[in-house]
Amino acid sequence: MSSQERAVNSKSYSTVNLFIRSLIFSIFSLSSIMIYSFVVVFSFLFPLRIRHKVIRGFLIVYIWVLKQVCLIDYKIEGLDNIPADRSGIIMSKHQSTWETFFLPLVFHEPAVILKKELLWIPFFGWGLAAADPIAIDRKNKGSAMQQIIAKGKKCLEKGRWVLVFPEGTRTATGTVGHYKLGGARLAVATGYPIIPVAHNAGQRWPRRRFIKQPGTVTVVVGPLIETQGLTPEQALELTKNWIEGTMRRIDRVDETTR
Repeated sequence: MSSQERAVNSKSYSTVNLFIRSLIFSIFSLSSIMIYSFVVVFSFLFPLRIRHKVIRGFLIVYIWVLKQVCLIDYKIEGLDNIPADRSGIIMSKHQSTWETFFLPLVFHEPAVILKKELLWIPFFGWGLAAADPIAIDRKNKGSAMQQIIAKGKKCLEKGRWVLVFPEGTRTATGTVGHYKLGGARLAVATGYPIIPVAHNAGQRWPRRRFIKQPGTVTVVVGPLIETQGLTPEQALELTKNWIEGTMRRIDRVDETTR
């Protein structure tokens, strides 16, 4: 940890200070998403590669403003675990809104598996649609998995990563959600590897809380988990064990630096 990180983590900020910082960022977040959504709509005239560049530009600014206003920085471990010549299924811990903005900056043109209802959200949904996600109808449970495998295979064959939050919804810091089989089934059905990701973004941008906490988000990209010869249950178990084991290490380090 750098001296700058220690200074941020050790400095005490009043609740009023943090509230004002969070308010300023929230105003920026809402206004910038609304304004940039029109740029994103215009980008539909261009190929997906160009649309992702447009989206990446916004995400870079978004994460930078978050750092300047709310003093939330990040560090990444394990970037060398990301292969340059193949793609796979990213299975990430889900604690915060932060990772949904950050992970597309790390992985190549990811296709996020999400509920199609999210595409109907004004402004925000337009950005999601431009990124060409794997939008599924969860009301039709009988075909949801078929949709994931069919659409996911096409994305993987094009060299895109598929991003899955196996817990489905954001979990509170220190808790383990119910890991669902969807991403593991996709990996086993297609023969592509899983790359697990652990992070403690919930410590800085807690779910369902307005005030954000200064500090550094630690992101750890794990080694590839090859899925050939495994059942979906076995692949999911290996992924969950790595993510949760790494989470315990991250949380221990975070506790000692506060």
